[in-house]
Amino acid sequence: MKQGLSGFSYDEVRLLNSIFKRKTELNRKYIMSLKNENLLQNYYLEAGLWSHSGKPEDIHWGWESPTSQLRGHFLGHWLSAAARIYAATKDMEVKAKADYVVKELARCQKENGGEWAGSIPEKYFHWIAQGKWVWAPHYTVHKTFMGLIEMYRLAGNEQALDIVINWAKWFYRWTGQFTKEQMDDILDFETGGMLEVWADLYEITGDKKHLELMYRYDRRRLFEPLLRGEDVLTNMHANTTIPEVLGAARAWEVTGEQRWRDIVMAYWDLAVDKRGTYCTGGQTCGEVWTPPGKMSARLGGKNQEHCTVYNMMRLAEVLFRWTGDVKYADYWERNLYNGILAQGYWEGSYTHGVKPEVSDKGLIAYFLPLRGGARKAWGTETEDFWCCHGTLVQANATHNMGIYYYRDNDEFVVAQYIPSEVVYNHAERTKVLIRQNIDNLIGSMQKVNSINPTVASRPNKMVIDIAIKVFDEAGNSNAQAEFTLKLRVPWWVKGEALLSINGEVQDVKSKPSGFISVRRTWSNDVVRLELPKGLYVCPLPDNPDVVAFMDGPVVLAGLCNEERILYGDKDAPETILIPDNEREWMSWLNGYRTYNQERGIRFIPLYEVGYEPYTVYFQIKKR
Repeated sequence: MKQGLSGFSYDEVRLLNSIFKRKTELNRKYIMSLKNENLLQNYYLEAGLWSHSGKPEDIHWGWESPTSQLRGHFLGHWLSAAARIYAATKDMEVKAKADYVVKELARCQKENGGEWAGSIPEKYFHWIAQGKWVWAPHYTVHKTFMGLIEMYRLAGNEQALDIVINWAKWFYRWTGQFTKEQMDDILDFETGGMLEVWADLYEITGDKKHLELMYRYDRRRLFEPLLRGEDVLTNMHANTTIPEVLGAARAWEVTGEQRWRDIVMAYWDLAVDKRGTYCTGGQTCGEVWTPPGKMSARLGGKNQEHCTVYNMMRLAEVLFRWTGDVKYADYWERNLYNGILAQGYWEGSYTHGVKPEVSDKGLIAYFLPLRGGARKAWGTETEDFWCCHGTLVQANATHNMGIYYYRDNDEFVVAQYIPSEVVYNHAERTKVLIRQNIDNLIGSMQKVNSINPTVASRPNKMVIDIAIKVFDEAGNSNAQAEFTLKLRVPWWVKGEALLSINGEVQDVKSKPSGFISVRRTWSNDVVRLELPKGLYVCPLPDNPDVVAFMDGPVVLAGLCNEERILYGDKDAPETILIPDNEREWMSWLNGYRTYNQERGIRFIPLYEVGYEPYTVYFQIKKR
């Protein structure tokens, strides 16, 4: 069922040069570096096709170890990432590797008797039905189902769908022996996104057995209290529940039954609106939901699990499509900068003989600690394979989703400001090319120009240039198209946004967490949007004198190895922090330093922190 806004497909949006494109390149390099036989090792083991004697060195370890009950989970994420990369770029090398993996999974399924295609044994499911603890077997197989479905949908691999359909027969038969109450007990073991899998499969096949599987995986013990407005999240394992609610969202989209949508809306209200967030956008510590508004006692070494960031961003994107409410796009942006960028594919910048003390790279940080003097702990490429390794490769597969939306042929929405371009099929014979770039107001090092003297210091604004070209069916760019262009005004904007079209300033009003809407007949036009920004303080809800500093949507980290007290007026953060090391060659840098304090602290964006100790929250006292 469709309602609200529509997004674009992976192949319709192309990234232009930026940090986001760089992250996708690093992601492709990583997934292609992993050997097929290692990705498949646990599927081969389960199918009797792989064995090692002695101590094998060149295999995947950590949670992918053959002794781990979660073994095999990563491959599903890997397939999903590969499918997305292919869908966005038509990279045949990635597709060939992924197609081979699917073919080998089909071989494993045949060896297992034609249905079971998992990396773990079926008996794990019999054990949880008996009440015996096993580490999340549903979670583990869900990843493989998910990856196979995305290989079918995004990469056109029919064999992947055949594997899923045959494997679903096992689950239909196994779940058919239980009462609803017995299934409730089984679903109390982490189920991952199994509900979403069955909803996806039913949408693809229309098979009533797949619809029945969806209803069997209705987690009533979570969903019914949510609908009654009860707090069933505080101290609950967050990433158990988020995928289940994403499943409810898909169930609503494929059935139109209002109860599913009500579950999703109730979940967001309880998890975010009534709970609040850290400055980063995260809401967890030790993998569990913090109590509503009570976060000062939860600043620890295990804040903000990467998986919860990724899955809550997915949920925010769903709700933005459904409602068009800007708060979901604001949430998505905050978590993008201070979660996805801050916890994956970090690269240090060292030149002129400066060498890092530890490493100049970081692959994935499972958590993002928020206590004083924290350090990020980076996982390895083949020794760990935490759950967050999986969401790492999915989150950074493309970075071209969540940027643009449309409503029929009448409204085009720019939700995020990321250099990119998209073709909008406005009408049967009209296409609109929309190209977005960020003007960093750099000027030139070599040529005399007007920007250098007028933008002498780091600009306190984000400037977005959007070029619009309209093409007729013959490809001529002199056509016209009438529609409303909607541009998000983020929550962090300070003052009035400035909009000009073809150099002419427009009389528009704006407010933070809103949209600027312009309806006109477009042809070859250039839109320029200037969003003023500056320093913000983000206090802890239950301790307003303890604050984090933000530069627009970006959390700043103080490079110090302990808690510190800063003195000044928290309502005037520019009197506490001033720009530091703001320019390097052809780039503006985003550093700050403390002003008029007993001991100085340098601040940089949290996503630029690698191995250094850092502190995010500071107590502010007046002098």
